Amino acid sequence: MAQRILIADDEPLARERLQRLLGDLPEYEVCAEASDGDDVLHQIASAAPDIILLDIRMPGLDGLAVAEKINALANPPAIIFCTAYDQYAINAFEVQAVAYLLKPVRRENLGDALARAGRVNRVQLQALQAANESDPGQLAVRTHRGTELIDIGSIRFCEADQKCVTIHHGGGETVTDYTLKELEQGYPDTLLRIHRHTLVGRRHIAAMTRSPEGQYLIRLRNHDARLQVSRRHASSVREALHRQGH
Repeated sequence: MAQRILIADDEPLARERLQRLLGDLPEYEVCAEASDGDDVLHQIASAAPDIILLDIRMPGLDGLAVAEKINALANPPAIIFCTAYDQYAINAFEVQAVAYLLKPVRRENLGDALARAGRVNRVQLQALQAANESDPGQLAVRTHRGTELIDIGSIRFCEADQKCVTIHHGGGETVTDYTLKELEQGYPDTLLRIHRHTLVGRRHIAAMTRSPEGQYLIRLRNHDARLQVSRRHASSVREALHRQGH
């Protein structure tokens, strides 16, 4: 199976050159392109690349800032920097880049770098398989701080109020304009509806309990929240937990 490549560069001619070079390497395929830092994060969430060919100087988030966000993911794609500037090489390896290629990128150097990136990805894949975890991917969320990437598997729960949805995840809390319905439909194997205002990450559920007043509550692993289960959803939640072995 071909390795999936995301090309990220704000210069169309630079993206076209990389496309041509990759055309001579049949074991790789371009799955997406991006022209700025925010676009890179959205393409990672939607296209799920194995490797990113990443420019450093781009509008918005530069390549180094993008790399820091990528490396916070549970299963990040490998990063190869392709840049016209040699002064960022030390910074590039601090953010765990596989290679640092200077423009104009030569076919031989690109091939060597991609081979190294492929070996990194195989190690990551073996580690995930050894842990017996499935990776549901990432969610790209636009916030007042810019675009954030959230590992779907790290979402503990999502709560809606009248204006927005707050996602509670391993990295903290993020407010989004996604609706609960969109999240539920997008990730049905990961997020479970327990109330019209609440979704819960299935893997984070410890148990469903019942209060002295008869109210069903979801208790989470390693978290103090007790989340209310509505009467409407109680039976479907109980059935889902039974299937999960709770």
